[in-house]
Amino acid sequence: MRAVAVDPEPSADALLNRVARGDEKAFAALYDELAPAVLGLVRRVLRDPARSEEVAQEVFLQVWQRAHRFDADRGRARTWVLTLAHRRAVDAVRHDQAAADRDKRYDWTGGPEHDEVVEEVTTRLEHEQVRRCLGSLTDLQREAVNLAYYRGYTYAEVASLLEANPATVKTRMRDGLIRLRDCLGVPA
Repeated sequence: MRAVAVDPEPSADALLNRVARGDEKAFAALYDELAPAVLGLVRRVLRDPARSEEVAQEVFLQVWQRAHRFDADRGRARTWVLTLAHRRAVDAVRHDQAAADRDKRYDWTGGPEHDEVVEEVTTRLEHEQVRRCLGSLTDLQREAVNLAYYRGYTYAEVASLLEANPATVKTRMRDGLIRLRDCLGVPA
C-alpha cells in the first residue's frame, strides 16, 4: 500500500510572506490560525469584549497593510502579530482612559438645559407677532387689553381709567381677545 503525501499546513511565517505579496487566501488562513490568540491577548488587556473585537479587527487590518515589514530573520510571524496586538490594545487602553479623563474634567452640569439662542429668537418672534396683532385692534380694545393684561388692572379699574361702563369694557376686552386669538392662530 502506498502512502498518500499530504501537503503540510503552511507556517504562519510562510503565510505572512504571502500576505506581504497581496495573497488574500494566505491572509484568510493566517487569520484563522492567529485570530483566537490575538483576540485572547487583546481581551486580557482591554477586558471589554466588544472593544476587544474592534481592536483585534484593527490588528488584522494592520497585518494586511504592513505584512511587508515582517522580517523572518528577526522573529516569528506569530510573535510579530501578537506584538502588534499587544501594542494596539495598550494604545486603546490609553486612548479610552484619556477620553474618560477629559469627560471627568469637563463640567457637564453647568451648561444650559435648552438652546438659549433658539429660545431667544422664538420669544422675539412671538413678541413681534403679539405687537402686530395688538395693532389690528381698535384703539379702545387695545387700550383695555393693555391696561388689564400688561398693567394688571381689574375690569372695574380699567372702566374707571377709561371713564366707561364696566359692561362695555368687558365686551371690548372680550372682542379684543377674540381678535387676538384669531390673529395669533390660537385654537378656540
